[in-house]
Amino acid sequence: MGRRTELPDELGGEFSAALARRHGVTRSRLRGGDLRAPFFGVRIAADISFEVDAEDPYQRQRLRRIARAREYAPRLHKGHFFSHQTAASIWGGPLPLEFTEDGRIADDFPPHVCALGPLAEPRTSGIIGHRTRSSFTAMTEHDGLRVSSPAATWASLGSLRLHDLIALGDYFCREWRQGRGRPDPGKSPLATTDDLRRALEVGRRIGADRLRAALPRIRQDSWSPRESLVRCVLVDAGLPEPQLNVDVFDDAGRFLGCVDMSYGEEKVAVEYLGMLHGATWAADVERIAALRAAGWIVIEVTAPLLRRPEELARRVTSALRRSR
Repeated sequence: MGRRTELPDELGGEFSAALARRHGVTRSRLRGGDLRAPFFGVRIAADISFEVDAEDPYQRQRLRRIARAREYAPRLHKGHFFSHQTAASIWGGPLPLEFTEDGRIADDFPPHVCALGPLAEPRTSGIIGHRTRSSFTAMTEHDGLRVSSPAATWASLGSLRLHDLIALGDYFCREWRQGRGRPDPGKSPLATTDDLRRALEVGRRIGADRLRAALPRIRQDSWSPRESLVRCVLVDAGLPEPQLNVDVFDDAGRFLGCVDMSYGEEKVAVEYLGMLHGATWAADVERIAALRAAGWIVIEVTAPLLRRPEELARRVTSALRRSR
């Protein structure tokens, strides 16, 4: 067996076949076993993987979308960028779980690739191609990937359900305020509600009615999509909108904790406990115990309870009545 020809250093570990050919790499060398071809016209060193495992299925799907984008990135033409669900994942935004036709959690996500202006819509096998006018989007770069701006990404996803659009808007518009229990104070939000409004108003959008309905319900102080959903459930049930992520102190001024959602005058707190709270379980138990000792009623919301919105609303309604 002949010795394998070394590839030019300029190519790195991920490159387009067209670039390799311009560097003199032969077609037979591009078929070498040390390279893989995740997309037509792309080569990646076989020992390079962008896959990152995660226990949380939402995080796993987000990372899988990003991995597929990174695999396609070497052949991204000038004027093409990642958009829609792919862009939302690159920005770290929350999306609903996707499932296969037989009900399994999906793990294959063709990248959404969009052409700007008069360029032809991308049609490579294994991607979802789009084309848009320059007035409809802003193209930028995030984490080394060319991507639509947060506001343009949100406005492109009007096919999502209302609550999912609210949660995504909450994520993009989160303001990182000062406070005892607040991480990263002063960090800039990815977008403002005015940015979202301008992106929505530039022209006709898919799901425009849902986008318009979601916009006034976006808040700048929600820390997770599950918190956003709990808030939506409570408001949809006719309950007052709770304050979000409030630092709570006892009568002596001792810090008790940062509460996900609160009705301060009634001293009712609503806390979402996610699937992966195991690492912080002890701290959560102590924090909730301290709140109750200080006279607060705490409603703990789990994933099974969130799937029963009427029961969740009933419990919060009952707690508000008891506190009066």
